[in-house]
This record gives sequence, C-alpha cells and structure tokens, in this order.
Amino acid sequence: MRVFVTGASGWIGSAVVPELVGAGHQVVGLARSDASAAALTAAGAQVRRGTIDDLDGLRDAAAASDGVIHLAFKHDIAFSGGFAEATQADRRAVETFGEALAGSGRPLVIASGIVGLAPGRVATEQDGRGSGPKVAHAAGGPRDRQETARMTLSLASRGVRSSVVRLPPTVHGDGDPGFMAVLVGIARDKGFSGHIGEGADRWPAAHRLDAAHLFRLALEQAPAGSVLHAIADEGVPIRDVAEVIGRHLGLPVAAVAPEDAGAHFGWLAGFLAADSPASSALTRELLGWRPTQPGLIDDLDKGHYFHNASTQAAAF
Repeated sequence: MRVFVTGASGWIGSAVVPELVGAGHQVVGLARSDASAAALTAAGAQVRRGTIDDLDGLRDAAAASDGVIHLAFKHDIAFSGGFAEATQADRRAVETFGEALAGSGRPLVIASGIVGLAPGRVATEQDGRGSGPKVAHAAGGPRDRQETARMTLSLASRGVRSSVVRLPPTVHGDGDPGFMAVLVGIARDKGFSGHIGEGADRWPAAHRLDAAHLFRLALEQAPAGSVLHAIADEGVPIRDVAEVIGRHLGLPVAAVAPEDAGAHFGWLAGFLAADSPASSALTRELLGWRPTQPGLIDDLDKGHYFHNASTQAAAF
C-alpha cells in the first residue's frame, strides 16, 4: 500500500514508518522541516513538505494514497495554553481526510487518547463511542480529542475504513520526550520524586514499538468503525512510577497534597490525578495484537530516562 503518514517524524511516527516500510508498504511522510525530511528519507520514506494546516495539501496527499495514518498533533501549542487551537487544527485535518477518502473503502487510522474516557474504572474499546459525561479535569483537552475520534468513526458510514487507535498517557521507550521524561525532570528540579496523595491513580502504558505495530495492523486489517486500544500495561499506579524515579535519581519519594499538585507538577497535575486504567482485550482478539516489548516499570528500570530530562510532552 501507498500510505500517507502525518506526524511521521514524531515520537510514535518515527516507529510507525519503519514498521510500515519493513512490511513492504510505500510510505509518504508529511514533513514541516528539513530535519524531519532528512529523517524520513533515512527511514526509507518519501517526503511531502507541509503542515496539517495545509488542507489542500492534505487532501491531495490522501487522494493519492491507498490509506492514511494521522499522528500529527500540535503538542507544542497544546501544552502552552492553546489546546483549543490544537484540537481544532486536528479536527480540520481529519475532516479533510474524510472528504478525500469518502466512498473509497480505503483506511484512515487516527491517534486518540485514553485519559478521561472512563475515570475510576477499566476503560474498554466499547467506551466513548457516544456522547459521554464531561470530565472536569479533562474538559477542553482529552475530551475534545475524543469528539474528533467519534467523528472519525462516523466516517465508516461514508465509505471510509476508519479506525481510532487510543493511546495511553505514556507511550514509552528509549528517547521518549513525553510524560515520563517530564516527571523525571520535575523530580530533579524539586529534589524529590512526588506523587499526588497516595499515588494510587493508575496509568495504562505501552511501548512505542508495540504501539507502532498496532497502527500497522489497523491500517491493514481493522474493520470500518473500529476502536483499538494500544494498551500493554492496564494500569500502573503513579506511586510505583515515582518510586522507580526516586531510586534511580537517589531522591526521596514523597506525597504531594492534592491542593499543592498544580504548583508542584504544573500542567501535568490534572493528568496525574486521572485514574485511567484501560484494557486492550477486544483489540487483541480482533487483530491478534500481542505486545512484546518491556512494560513501563521494566523500561524505567533500564535507566535511559535518567540520562536526560525533557520538558516536551508527547501524545496522550
């Protein structure tokens, strides 16, 4: 297949591209910089220059493809106060892909998130398909992306083989610039590894190579209107994460009072307070997906997160 991939040089995209190339697909990746273009060429992909705001370019690229994987999201502005702008750009891009692929039966796979989907209980692929309750901590953020995901699923009625891959808050691995790296940086800055309250809130997780494999399976096999969960660890307590970080940095581990979480963790506080366990049982049954990479705690224990700190967040 000739596959158009947005976000192709990003944290997850840079794993998806070689996964696709290795399976014999021809990849055209969207690149907005010379560095991204060079990385895509080195990975064996063709390059299409542009951004997700170039709707005419997205439409042409999708029309010329056998399928689209949409991974791009404006995380840089989303986590600096511009989440509404980022989600609006994302929705416009998905609508454009839907128009280009309508009636073709070709696949459109997009990335979405788990956080805020079913607070306090294990979320499944069946959750979030209709209009669900508005979650206070997720308002204007994950909830908006879930609305775009629901719109994507509705494209199945227009002849698009659409599917949504929901990603956990941490898609981890060596070089990860996301939430785990941010937590390591905060612990260094504050002098202790913290968790909110008892630290019992649970985060699902997946290794980025396992997630990349699921995106390929979705492109190749997912029926129209499928919701898929890239979940390897169903729910890791944040306290366990804090303990590994403290041990590797030689720092104490301590609770942060809920009322002080915003000052301590900044924009990450709302995510850390979200108890968001999730299952991937239906995804595994549907596509035969089997995670093979290390789980979150084992990956943290490998030590690569503690060589460098980052303040950039990856997709959630």
